Amino acid sequence: MNTSILTINPLTMIRKLHLRLLVKAGLVLGRNVYVDENVSFDSSFCWLISIGNDCTLAHHVVILAHDASTKKHLGFTRIGRVQIGKKTFVGACSVILPGVTIGDNVIIGAGSVVTHDIPDNCVAVGNPARIIKSTAEYTDEQKRKLSTRPKYTKKGWTPGNSLTKEKKRIMNEALSDGIGYIE
Repeated sequence: MNTSILTINPLTMIRKLHLRLLVKAGLVLGRNVYVDENVSFDSSFCWLISIGNDCTLAHHVVILAHDASTKKHLGFTRIGRVQIGKKTFVGACSVILPGVTIGDNVIIGAGSVVTHDIPDNCVAVGNPARIIKSTAEYTDEQKRKLSTRPKYTKKGWTPGNSLTKEKKRIMNEALSDGIGYIE
């Protein structure tokens, strides 16, 4: 008999419920979209936000469909649609402002502030986000590095998957001179 106790994180349950409520209110989420627990959607205008299939929204991404900076001066708040295309990755702590369309197959670097449209198949980084290369160039660059740098499987090398103190030490040492890759 299995005596392990199933534990459910109440905060995770609340965030999933909140996401479901946003979808019910009009937020469009495609299939196979990964939304980190700490992603913030503009709940005031969530029906103006759409996320395509196979996207990833990393830790602490903020997606805004309104901007109240004009309210005191003009008596109106700016609002705009936010559209994120399919197979797009939005890096940790990025902010996407109202009226922005991000194309398909795009990588937005961590900490970027997306103030204008980003076309398909490119990598954009910075504040404000600017295009630095094509997605294909970036992927080819990473493939070349992948052939010479340390690689790890999830099993045995990530928390919750038999990661030992010794494996942590080995990984730390192997990555002392640069980047590595994990499945």
